[in-house]
Order: sequence, then C-alpha cells, then structure tokens
Amino acid sequence: MKNNTTSRKNNFVSGLVGKLFENKVTLLFLALCIASILVSGNSFSFVVSNVLTRFGRNTFMVLALLIPVLAGLGLNFGIVIGAIAAQISLFFVVLWNIQGVTGMLVSFLITTPLAMLFGYWVGGLFNKMKGAEMIGGLILGYFADGLYQLLFLFVLGGIIPVNSTELMIPGGVGVKNTIDLTNTVKYALDDVKMLSVVVIFLIALAIYGIYKVATSITDKKGISAAGVAAIAAGLCAYAATYIPAIEDFLLQDRLVLYQAILLLCIGIVLNAAYKLFFSKDKRLNKTRQVVIIVCAVFAYIATYIPGIDEIVVTAKISVLPYIMIFGLCVFNTKFQLTRLGHNMRTVGQSQVVANASGIDVDKTRVIAMMMSTVFAGWGQLIFLQNLGTFATYGAHLQVGLFAIAALLVGGASVQKATNAQAITGVILFHTLFIVAPEAGKVLFDNAMIGEYFRVFVSYGVIALSLAMHAWKRKVKADEPGSESGDDADDSGAPKRVEPTV
Repeated sequence: MKNNTTSRKNNFVSGLVGKLFENKVTLLFLALCIASILVSGNSFSFVVSNVLTRFGRNTFMVLALLIPVLAGLGLNFGIVIGAIAAQISLFFVVLWNIQGVTGMLVSFLITTPLAMLFGYWVGGLFNKMKGAEMIGGLILGYFADGLYQLLFLFVLGGIIPVNSTELMIPGGVGVKNTIDLTNTVKYALDDVKMLSVVVIFLIALAIYGIYKVATSITDKKGISAAGVAAIAAGLCAYAATYIPAIEDFLLQDRLVLYQAILLLCIGIVLNAAYKLFFSKDKRLNKTRQVVIIVCAVFAYIATYIPGIDEIVVTAKISVLPYIMIFGLCVFNTKFQLTRLGHNMRTVGQSQVVANASGIDVDKTRVIAMMMSTVFAGWGQLIFLQNLGTFATYGAHLQVGLFAIAALLVGGASVQKATNAQAITGVILFHTLFIVAPEAGKVLFDNAMIGEYFRVFVSYGVIALSLAMHAWKRKVKADEPGSESGDDADDSGAPKRVEPTV
C-alpha cells in the first residue's frame, strides 16, 4: 500500500515537472510580463485596456495559423501573402471612397477570392517542397513582397491609371507611403453596434427555421419541430430587442469589460448546464461540467474584488472583432470534427498513412493553405481598420513574424497548436510589447532598449522552436522503423505511397 502511494506521488511530481518543462516558454514570458509591469510603473488598468485593444486587433491573424499546423504544414510564414491580398483590396476601397461597413464588406469580398487564389498557388508550391514548407513560406513571403512593391510602385499609375492626388505620389506613378483610412473604413468594424449583430443572427436563425420546415414538408415528414422552434425563438428574441433596457444595452458598440465577463460566464454556465441535464453522451464527464459552472460563478464574483473591479469597469472591448475571433475559435474546433478536418489531421500525422487511406494528400494540403490565407487576409483587414492608417509598403512585413511568435509564446509547437495557446500567446506577447519600452526607459533611461528586447525575443522564440523541431525530427529519424527514417526521401518528407486495393 505504501509503495503504491509513493508511486502515485512520484508519478504526480514527474507529470507536474513535465508539464512545467513543456510550457517553459509560456512561463518565462509570464514572468517577464509581470516583472516588466512592476518595473515600468504602468497601472494594471492601463495595461489591461491596451492588451484588450491589441487582442481584438491581432488575434484573428494568429488563429489563421492553426489549420496549416493541423495539416502538417508547420508554421505558415506565408500568411504575409494573405495580408497582401487584404491590402490590395483596401487600396481600391479607399480609391473608390467606399465608406464604413459597406467599405469593409467590399474589402472582404475582394480579399476572399484573391486570397483563395494566392493560397491555391502557395499550396501547389508547398506540395513541390514537402518537408521544407516553413522556409519555403518565408522565401515566398519575400518574393510576394517584391511583386507587391512592383504593383504599388510602378503598375499603379504607370500601367493602370489612378487619378487620385491623395493616394499617388507627385508625378502620378506609385502609391504614397501612408494611406489614411479615417474618412473611409477606420473603426468600421469596431463601431458596429450589438443590435446590428443580433438582428443579423436572428434573421439567419429564422431563415434556418423556414428551411427546416420547408424541407420537412417537401419530404412529407410533417412540420419540423426544430424549425418551428427556431422561428419562434427568433421572433421572440427580436421582439425583446424593443424592450427599452435591452435596446439601450444593444445599442452599444463597445462592451465594458465586466459586461463581457458577465455574458461570457452566463454562456459558459448555460452550456455546461445543458450538457449536464440534457446531453445523451454517455462519455460526458458530469463532474467536469459542475467544476466549469463553479469556476464561472467564482470568475464573476472575482470582478467585485477591490482592484479588479476598477479594471473591469474602465476597460472596453469592440463587439464585432471579438465576435469574429470567437467565431473563428468555434470554427477551428468544430472543423476538426468534419471529414475534411479528420483528413487534415491524418495528413499532418503521417502522409504515408493518409495515402494508404485513400486521402488526396496534395489536395488536402492545398485546401489548408487556401483557408489559412483567406483567414490571414480577413485578419489583416481587422488589424488595419482598427489601426486607422495603412502603411503601404510596410504593413504586411512583420505580420508572419509577430503572429508566429505570439503562437509559440502560448506554448504551441510546429506540430501542435490550439485556440487556447493562440489566445494565451497573444495576451502575453502583446503585454510585453506594451510594457517593455517603459521598463527599458526606467532601467536604462532608454525606451529603445525595450523595443530592441521585444524584437530580439520575437526572433529568439521562433529560432528556439525551429531548433527544437529539427532536434525532435532528428531523434525520430534515428529511431528504427520510424516513418521519417524508413519512408522518407532526402528532404525529410514522407514518400508518397499509393493505396492498394
């Protein structure tokens, strides 16, 4: 009995040590952030407010990296190409003087097919360089930047006439270094009111209900109860928006942090309660759902703690960008449960097994790149509309570097990345971005030292991750019977094995 107890303690300690070592980069960044905040002298409310702004601005781009990792393409340095697609579309929106939400919708409509085309080309090239996708993406980013410079320096105005003194440099050939978005799409997404989002959601719900009812009648199955319930819920919710208190609340375009926390806690509790009382999944861990409910309740109670209450009543978040981030998190999670998601996971784990299972590996990888490039383009649009200015020749240059560094800071690796790691990484990485200059000024009387430090950390985190990835691949290749050792070509990529019948 004593030996069993000792064994359990040893297993617990070894497991805890393993977890700490696995998340060493995240823990190191957490320590750096806390130390920098204390040294800089910035108030926590100031730091939280700025982190929330940067979170809404940058997280969508970081989440765009997850699908290529799932498909075994590693860290997608090629997301800069998606950012280029967004900037091309945004230039024409400003040129045509399309303002507000309409301008952003046009930007999304132009960016999406353009990014899909770019992603298709990039995915095809990656299929020719299996095992070297990350370095290939980095070089492709530089190549795409060259073409982009050619377009904006020579083609626009030189070949394609552009009659705009505000956008073009004197002489009419080449675009100015900076484009002001103030009069067109600045804060176009940030200023969207919750009421507009809710109405769009309710319309979609009603359309879904009508579709379910119509299909059930067409199939002679009677009237769909789910369809009727969806229509009724949509109508009741829409009617509730006319209640003065609810209407005043929904007319906000930015939520105070405590309101966001309250809504999040309510959503978590309702979701856990539904699983607890109505789920038919026999594998459901009911104890875990109870713990989730208790944690959500305590999280809300914590907002009344002195010090925390001051922060949550002053900080605000933009509604629509956060909804889009939440939507992409849900998509990343649910997508893995689809057939295509399972195929991507299989391809990421072993191309040999995927081929033997009848999966078209090349096509799956191309689809993953197309999705990542499109999401990157959308993320760049979210970023630029919040920033309010468009650095024509530099807005896209550091996109891949900072997004990948943030993802790695959250504990992700070349082989595995999750929503939680992306969110954690963005918070820590941008917290350090905010306080490092002030800390450098206090310690060395020079704010630029903090700037240099955070750029050094960005490159250092990426270099460390890639070095660890190369070391793990070498160890795996040395193992007898491993795929990397027995079934790989000289580039390290698994050989294509055609399925047999």
